[in-house]
Amino acid sequence: MDLGVRWKLHGGDGRTPAPGAVVRPDERLTWPRTVGLGAQHVVAMFGASFVAPVLMGLDPNLAIMMSGVATIIFLLATRGRVPSYLGCSLSFVGVAAVIRADGGTSATVTGAVLVVGVALFLVGLAVRRFGARIIHASMPPVVTGAVVMLIGFNLAPVTASTYWPQDQWTALLVMLFTGLAVVCLRGFWSRIAIFLGLVFGYAVSWVFDRVFGRINAADASGKVTDHWRLDLSGVGRADWIGLPDLHGPSFEWSAILVALPVVIALVAENAGHVKAVGEMTGDDLDDKLGTAISADGAASVLSTAVGGPPNTTYSENIGVMAATRVYSTAAYWAAAGFALLFGVSPKFGAVVAAVPGGVLGGITVILYGMIGLLGAQIWINAGVDLRNPLNLVPAAAGIIIGVGDVTIEFTDTFQLSGIALGTLVVITGYHALRAFAPAHLKTQEPLLDEGTSSYDDQGDDQSGDQGGGEAGGEGGVRRAGS
Repeated sequence: MDLGVRWKLHGGDGRTPAPGAVVRPDERLTWPRTVGLGAQHVVAMFGASFVAPVLMGLDPNLAIMMSGVATIIFLLATRGRVPSYLGCSLSFVGVAAVIRADGGTSATVTGAVLVVGVALFLVGLAVRRFGARIIHASMPPVVTGAVVMLIGFNLAPVTASTYWPQDQWTALLVMLFTGLAVVCLRGFWSRIAIFLGLVFGYAVSWVFDRVFGRINAADASGKVTDHWRLDLSGVGRADWIGLPDLHGPSFEWSAILVALPVVIALVAENAGHVKAVGEMTGDDLDDKLGTAISADGAASVLSTAVGGPPNTTYSENIGVMAATRVYSTAAYWAAAGFALLFGVSPKFGAVVAAVPGGVLGGITVILYGMIGLLGAQIWINAGVDLRNPLNLVPAAAGIIIGVGDVTIEFTDTFQLSGIALGTLVVITGYHALRAFAPAHLKTQEPLLDEGTSSYDDQGDDQSGDQGGGEAGGEGGVRRAGS
């Protein structure tokens, strides 16, 4: 049985990819380089995977360890065809807050989320049984592109309000250095530009502490204090070896009902991420969509069963792939190994957790933007026409809701916001508007004058029923004279 754990050396020697070359999922670089790329993926996921469980009141070391386990499950299930890292899902932070406000415990939170994981697993089985067409029918390219975009741009406030204010000048320098490294460096060095940005930021923070002393700015909790930019005190206190805290789940209907709607966002996240990975690698991954969703669900069930947080395919790591053009699943195996190591070694976890907020601010400005713009790439490749109000309106509304973290409170104990609400608006808005839209909009007549181009009056070969076409992007604009 092919488990996707056999890789051929890229270029024969696995040393230095040619400029612009792509390292495919079934290829790898030399092991030292692969391990380095794995470390870069850990850096990319660590911030959110460490912060999210803290916000949910769960053990971050357990979250990191279970993210490694979840990634291994995912890579084995997809036979190494879908390079992705599974980290702690931020979609449940609000849910956990609501459950705890009602008196719920950590066991209540993980019990409710475990049920969502089961639901996600069943959705994946349905997609495997009936094919990816049921996802495409409900989430055509205009929808998946909008979802990918709002998922990426929803992370912008994390940079703007949490990371960047901690040290704006370090963040600016790291952003400039990382951007220059991505664009100007050659060979392997350009592939680890994000990691180099981290090392540069560490060095800058250390130098600034020695030259300027403590900084008066917001710390990781948002409180303005005088503190060192690079605080390694936690590293000294942490043990070298130590197992995280484990606990079983507890099931309460009120908590489950609060958490269940998030499955909509998780399905959309997985579909959008698989779509984005397919766009980058050039592979048609429709046949792996159901497996990816089920694997995510199964991994979340396992994690929450022992007291960890739920997992999802991570946008941050997709951004790293976009920057490096290295899609080797071997790098993700290395990242999973690091995560397992961090999980049982609080000392290693403390080192990565000590990354200054300003450094993360400079790196995430680039990474999060790359993620969001992958949604635009899906639109371009599928020929989605945003002059058509049937496409424009739901995408516009959903993206603003997702980026602005708009909230709708249904009751005192149930609300939807951000990614979940934005996703729901895009999906339901598109199909509701389509049900009432006049025929000429369904054949993608433009909202604005096309100028030198014209649409086929009959729209015979257009894919209006798919919001601009399936992934192949057939139909769309017919140029004058063609």
